[in-house]
Amino acid sequence: MDLLQRIEQTDWAEIAESLNNKGYATVPQILSADECEALISQYGDDTLYRKTIVMENHGYGMGQYKYYNYPLPGIVQQLRQLVYPNIAPVANSWMQALGIEKTFPGTLNELTELCHQHAQNRPTPLILKYGKGGYNAMHQDLYGEIFFPMQLVVCLNQPGHDFEGGEFVLVEQRPRMQSKAIVLNPGKGDMLIFTTNFRPAKGSKSYHRVNMRHGVSELSSGERHTLGVIFHDAS
Repeated sequence: MDLLQRIEQTDWAEIAESLNNKGYATVPQILSADECEALISQYGDDTLYRKTIVMENHGYGMGQYKYYNYPLPGIVQQLRQLVYPNIAPVANSWMQALGIEKTFPGTLNELTELCHQHAQNRPTPLILKYGKGGYNAMHQDLYGEIFFPMQLVVCLNQPGHDFEGGEFVLVEQRPRMQSKAIVLNPGKGDMLIFTTNFRPAKGSKSYHRVNMRHGVSELSSGERHTLGVIFHDAS
């Protein structure tokens, strides 16, 4: 089964329900083991990337990540292009629930065109690499005036086999309450879709905005690679 078939067979109604209720959703085995290994094997090919970030140099954590150049590798482009129209309706329902006058287009090409109209021309998909002691501090990936409120990651290594620790962490900052931490441990090839910066949560009378950040806990051993796909481009 190819990637298109896997995405078409995903229960997007269930994904929407999880995004609405929790701010994240998991899709198991969206990439095969071979596809994961192919992405990892390309990490050393600097012709594929526009920029390399050493995280400890910027206070972002400990590890390294590389932003892809356009044109994106086939699998990365497919994920970005095929997932987007399935979650754009959820994003639009969030804007409506929160009374935000913003509508996201139905296709990735239209979103990319909108970004380019606002001088956001640089691709944002990236691959991240952590070794022992590596981690990613809590953050949000916005990159400019135009930002889509969801993004995705795919774990390319197997937790418990290739690395220990390195859990994916979401922190939900609830109004007038203490923050809530959510710790997830996706397996090799699993896709995690989550909110980029906020989601609506239903209160007793109406919806209110809940801000969220994400990061990665410290690895105690091994090596962890992750594919990150942000749908909007950067300024």
